[in-house]
Amino acid sequence: MGATIHDVAKRAGVSIATVSRAINNNYPVKAETREKIQKAIEELGYVPNEIARSLILKTTSSVGIVVPGLTNLFFPTIVEKINKTLVNSGFTMFLYSTEGNPIMEKNVIDNIISRNMDGIIAIDPSMENLDNGYFEDLSKKIPTIVINGNTNKYKGNFISYDEEVGTREAFQYLLELGHSEIVFVRGDRSLSYDLKEKVYRQFVKDNNLKYEKIMSLGNGNSLQVVEKAERIFEENLNSKNMGTAVFACNDLMAIGVINACNRLKIRVPQDISVIGCDNTLLSNINHPKITTIDLKIEEIGGMAAVEIIDMIEKKSIVNKKIVYDTELVIRDSCSEKK
Repeated sequence: MGATIHDVAKRAGVSIATVSRAINNNYPVKAETREKIQKAIEELGYVPNEIARSLILKTTSSVGIVVPGLTNLFFPTIVEKINKTLVNSGFTMFLYSTEGNPIMEKNVIDNIISRNMDGIIAIDPSMENLDNGYFEDLSKKIPTIVINGNTNKYKGNFISYDEEVGTREAFQYLLELGHSEIVFVRGDRSLSYDLKEKVYRQFVKDNNLKYEKIMSLGNGNSLQVVEKAERIFEENLNSKNMGTAVFACNDLMAIGVINACNRLKIRVPQDISVIGCDNTLLSNINHPKITTIDLKIEEIGGMAAVEIIDMIEKKSIVNKKIVYDTELVIRDSCSEKK
């Protein structure tokens, strides 16, 4: 049996109440007394009961992270940075995956709240729960931060990446390379995909382009997305009206497109140019290396953790939006139109 708070009090020659005050730091304790208690804790190997401590302090020093999935490297990259920042500040992270299901999303958040966690960070939550005001209401009850594409449509605490600017820059880059026939590849219902498609349609209109083609892959996890992109794009490559460049809404889709081209002996970028989005690790190890939009996801993850800690410690409910600029990372998957 491990040492108890009674053992620490006896070893340090103080009351149990004094030990509790020193551990929880909720009442003043003389420096000399605190040193005795700390020495006793170290000698006995005492580990405080975190459940009891949380009841006293009314805090669990924990944050729930909610993601739609983990097989797309976009999400683990953000989560890893969030976790590192939280741990360095004495917090614990609990990770939940919703499979992009809005009902499951509500269920896991209910679980987080029932466990008395101090805050929630939701990464790319469902459009349903954004549109119906669920996250807006949630942010009034518990410190909550949403990470997704930039929009002024919703109220609450958001840390976003300016996908509209980044997407427009990518299309402009393709146009400058001589590509006026650009295929747009997206997945199913998603704020991110919708924002990008809006930019695509407006870009075609603003530049008086005669070509517009949108390919939707539907839902699916990362492996399914690659396979769907590969299959659907391969089917369409046989068409004479296939365009000379592709904009894919994430790096996984871009890999699927490139796989389809490789299978049909269509060279990237000599015969067709491909741009992805997210700048995940995959974009830099694929062959050819993929030109992609860097959303600064590590920086965003670190900022989200810092902001949620600040909200928890200040016990504040705020309405704040932080937007990060994006950057087009030019690699090997695009070239001038022949």
